[in-house]
Amino acid sequence: MKEILELAEKVAKGFETTVLIEGETGTGKELLAEYIHFLSPRCTFPFIPINCGAIPKDLFETEFFGYEKGAFTGALEKGKIGKVEAEEKGTLFLDEVGELSPSAQVKVLRVLEEKEYFKVGGVEKKKADVRIIAATNKDLEVEVKKGNFRDDLFFRLHVVKLSIPPLRERKEDILPLFKFFMERFNEQFNKRFIYISEGAEKRILHYPCPGKWRYCYR
Repeated sequence: MKEILELAEKVAKGFETTVLIEGETGTGKELLAEYIHFLSPRCTFPFIPINCGAIPKDLFETEFFGYEKGAFTGALEKGKIGKVEAEEKGTLFLDEVGELSPSAQVKVLRVLEEKEYFKVGGVEKKKADVRIIAATNKDLEVEVKKGNFRDDLFFRLHVVKLSIPPLRERKEDILPLFKFFMERFNEQFNKRFIYISEGAEKRILHYPCPGKWRYCYR
């Protein structure tokens, strides 16, 4: 983890360097992305996360780029600002990027390659001044071989790769984390726990750590 954080600090200094963060669900990918953002020259501008797996494929373009007034039936009268525009000069975090549909992958690729985009229903070309950090719990190289993910987008995202190991592979971190949060919860709930019993330590260290361990980082 120290090596990962050291590399993240170096990458953060780059103004546009794209980063791909890999790791199981709950390993803290978004927190690492925020860490990079707030150490970067873009730190005074927004950090906006997008859950790529939660946006229906037919709505991705309007969410990503926004749309102009009257672009389609039911559109807001004033149009809508998309994430890329709202994120201008900041960092756009594409969480679960492996879930993007083929058509959405093309749109993201254009932003990375050309640094420009069009709003839905718009004719004015806009500049995309954003840094993109992507995260996935999939092996994108495997997805590329399967034909599920564009190889050109993969290489655009894979400028720097950071792989976060799950907590079960970093058992030396478990007790320090446990004690850190014990102190935090002592303060939060006005408790006075001062140590962990030997039996509790053994039980914690032998726990397989399945599922979402993101709470260990918050």
